[in-house]
Amino acid sequence: MTKQFGRREFILFSSATAGSLLLKACSAPTTTTSSTTSPGASPAASGSGNTIKVGILHSLSGTMAISEKSVVDAELLAIEEINKAGGVLGKQIEPITEDGQSTWPTFAEKAKKLIDQDKVATVFGCWTSASRKAVLPVFESKKHLLWYPVQYEGQECSNNVFYTGAAPNQQIEPSVDWLLENKGKDFFLVGSDYVFPQTANTIIKAQLAAKGGKTVGEDYIPLGNTEVKPVIAKIKAALPNGGVIYNTLNGDTNVAFFKEMQAAGMGPDKYPTMSVSIAEEEVQAIGVSYLKGHYAAWNYFQTVDTPASKKFVEAFKAKYGANRVVNDPMEAAYIMVYLWKQAVEKAGTFEDLDKVKKAAYGQTFDAPEGKVTLESNHHLSKFVRIGEVAEDGLFKIVFETKEAVKPVPWNQFVAETKGFSCDWSDPAKGGKFKAA
Repeated sequence: MTKQFGRREFILFSSATAGSLLLKACSAPTTTTSSTTSPGASPAASGSGNTIKVGILHSLSGTMAISEKSVVDAELLAIEEINKAGGVLGKQIEPITEDGQSTWPTFAEKAKKLIDQDKVATVFGCWTSASRKAVLPVFESKKHLLWYPVQYEGQECSNNVFYTGAAPNQQIEPSVDWLLENKGKDFFLVGSDYVFPQTANTIIKAQLAAKGGKTVGEDYIPLGNTEVKPVIAKIKAALPNGGVIYNTLNGDTNVAFFKEMQAAGMGPDKYPTMSVSIAEEEVQAIGVSYLKGHYAAWNYFQTVDTPASKKFVEAFKAKYGANRVVNDPMEAAYIMVYLWKQAVEKAGTFEDLDKVKKAAYGQTFDAPEGKVTLESNHHLSKFVRIGEVAEDGLFKIVFETKEAVKPVPWNQFVAETKGFSCDWSDPAKGGKFKAA
């Protein structure tokens, strides 16, 4: 995972050029601090006076800033709400925000700073798998704790990370099942050329082979490349009578891709596209006219009709403006702050991270998406939803699970990880063990 671009970078670039709405997300971090504590000091958490310090580590500059700032906004909203309600263990939460600058070595440096110098109790952070992979050795070597809010490719289960975004069985796999049942069995897989799309497509190909589907083509486009005509031609050649397009493209490429599809007469009636990296903000940036009728798979859409969702949307708009939208990663970021609070309160300490982790297992929260549970494999049980882009740029929900789906970090369609599981509540099992 050495590439400098994750699955979101280029859609952010397109967003920056496409709409002032998202540019509002580029304001400066709310809180930053510096410390004179030596870098080699103990990572034990501390607070100043009557506060508990927590780290917020996202990109506030560079190509990732637009989307990650929205996630920061959601985390700060949760912190504000918790503080107004009395804080945690009688203390106010003191956020220390650091800018990962959309570069993965910087993420690692800032993670070290938050742990060693600021002595934060925990860190809420990262978006791309590249940034998460960059900070993972830091958190594991220092036995500290990261809360990660974005859906990802799975095949990972760290004792030092809580994952509140979807595992593949909570997004990719159910969306493939839905497509097989409703849209056809012939799939063309198109993605950006890096780890997330490649891993996702490995899972999809194995799933299609197991369930009677067929991969008729697979192609990748370098991140940021807007020359999409060759892949459009390949899709038409492989699917002359129409078929399913599973899209793991990211960023600027998506703008060109959907415009070229429309220009080629490839509408969602014959060429339905399922995307896993296009949410409400990206629809606004790319243009509703190009995406109307196409699909996306997430755990949460702004249109979810629950009291907690309405409360979340209203609170976010009241704080940040009526023209803002919320999306899945923002919801996952919002709820992970509350889950940490609950774990700390149950543990009776914010400093003993082993106690906090153990207390986190089994925590439930009435989230905007529905009631979620933090499992002992450090992932969250989550609802699965598929949405169709509507005229207003929001998603019409066409499928949702009746209950939260338990997370499966190690993929069961991929031969190399089939049969493996994760359970950090049992020291004898840990991050990867062969289930009976």
